[in-house]
Amino acid sequence: MGIIVNNEQTEVPIDESLLVSLTRIVESVLSAHQKSESEVGIILTDRETIHQLNRDYRQVDAPTDVLSFALSEGNEGPQAEFIPDLLGDVIICIPKAQEQAGEYGHSFEREVLYLAVHGILHLLGYDHQTAEEKEVMRAEEERFLTTQGWSRRHG
Repeated sequence: MGIIVNNEQTEVPIDESLLVSLTRIVESVLSAHQKSESEVGIILTDRETIHQLNRDYRQVDAPTDVLSFALSEGNEGPQAEFIPDLLGDVIICIPKAQEQAGEYGHSFEREVLYLAVHGILHLLGYDHQTAEEKEVMRAEEERFLTTQGWSRRHG
C-alpha cells in the first residue's frame, strides 16, 4: 500500500501526529475495501489552489474543503491489467478544514481525517447525490472515524 502525503500549504502548521493518524485511517479504509495494494496521494493545500482546481475541474468558482481525482476512470482495455492500482488523489484544503472544525465544534485533526475518509470513499466509488447514497456514505465515514477513535463525540 502506498499512501503519499504532501503538505503543499504553509498557512496552518501540520504536526507529525496528524500525518500518522491520516496515514493510519486511509490504510484502514483501503484495507476494508480490499484495496491494500492500492496507491493514493493525499495533498494538503491552500484555499487558492483548491479554488482553482474546483473552478477548472468542476466549474464551481469557489474554494471547497476536499476534492477527489480518480485515476482509474477510463483505464479499460488490454493494457489495464499492467497498470498499478493507482486510485487517485485526495486534495484537502487545510485552512478550510480548520475553519470547519470550529464551525462543527470538533478538533482540527478530526476534520482533516473526516475529509480524507470522505475523499477516499469517493475514489472507491461512493457518492452522495441521492439521499440513499448520502446515508450509506455518511455511515461509512463514521464507521472508520469511530474505529480510529475519532467519533463525533470524541473528536
